[in-house]
Order: sequence, then structure tokens, then C-alpha cells
Amino acid sequence: MNATDPQGTQGQDPDKKIDDWVTGDEPATGPQLSYLHTLAREAGEELPADLTKAQASQMIDRLKQASPRTGDAGYAGGLGGGTAGRADP
Repeated sequence: MNATDPQGTQGQDPDKKIDDWVTGDEPATGPQLSYLHTLAREAGEELPADLTKAQASQMIDRLKQASPRTGDAGYAGGLGGGTAGRADP
């Protein structure tokens, strides 16, 4: 950790494959589960019990892609598929 890298992440690969995560088999985190509950509710899906961090991350990615608010199914005006910054008609 240093002044230019306060989180100590320099040299780490942010796109590391989920299968390579050291903590992927640990239980899903609170923030993961909270976000998953929101996405699953919007998608009309139920969450499986006892998700691992890796499973939760994969499910978040899948549900985000299907969400009209955050994924490819929604507004794709160069803003990552979300609606932020879009003016209402």
C-alpha cells in the first residue's frame, strides 16, 4: 500500500478468472447477497441457499445482463447499458 495505491491493489489482475479466486469457495458476502436479492426480485428468480462468493459473482453477472436496468436488455447508449445520464423523453 502507498499514496498512489491506497488499496494495495497494484499489480493485481482485476479480471482474474473466478475459478482462480483464492476465496471463491467462501460464503457470499453481505453486499453480494443484498445486490443479488434486488436483481433476483427484478428477474422473478429465487436465490439458492448457501451461495459461495464465486457462485454469487457469476449469478450477479448473469442477472445484470438480463436486467433492463443494468444489462444489454436496457438502454445501450454508451453508458454501460444502464440508464444513468439518459434524459427522459
